[in-house]
Parts: sequence; C-alpha cells; structure tokens
Amino acid sequence: MPAVATAVVHAEPPLVYLADDLDTLHRVLALEVVARTDAGLLNGRAAEIRDALLAERWGDAVVSWIRETGTGIDVYSNSSVYTNEDLPADLIGAQLQFAALFRDG
Repeated sequence: MPAVATAVVHAEPPLVYLADDLDTLHRVLALEVVARTDAGLLNGRAAEIRDALLAERWGDAVVSWIRETGTGIDVYSNSSVYTNEDLPADLIGAQLQFAALFRDG
C-alpha cells in the first residue's frame, strides 16, 4: 500500500497538501504556502523567512511563518493511500462481518 505525507493548513478554507515523502512536502509548504504570503503580513520578519527559504532551510521558514501568521499547520507522514486492490468491492461485505462493530459483547 503506497503512503503519502500530508499537511493541513488551518486557513479558511483549510488547505490540504499531499506529497510522496516528507522532504517533498516541506518544499511544497515552502513554495505554496510560505513564499506566497504577502511580506506585509509577516510582522517585519519577511527578510528572515526569505533567507531561510533561499538557504533551503524549509523547516525554519515554515516555523517562522507559523509564528508570524498564527496559522497552524498539521503534518502527517506515512499516511496510507488505499486503492481498489486494497479494498476490492466484491470482498467488502466479507471483511465487514469481522470488524469490531459486528462483534457482540
């Protein structure tokens, strides 16, 4: 079963990003979230965040961005991606009967 790294940015509406590994996800957050922020919203810390991005210190840039914007980001690594092969439609009924909800007492 394949896995992905996932980030949920607590914006309105929430933003969800998926990548094939955690390192790639960090770069996605740096480019798609941090770098797209107007410098005026960063309370005078834009230069510090720019420096971190240019030095490829993705984690430092994201942490500084979170502090300055007050916007949380949840990151999950190794989230499973289910495929039709993992849950074939013709076997789901048989699998359900062995689930906890179907056990008595």
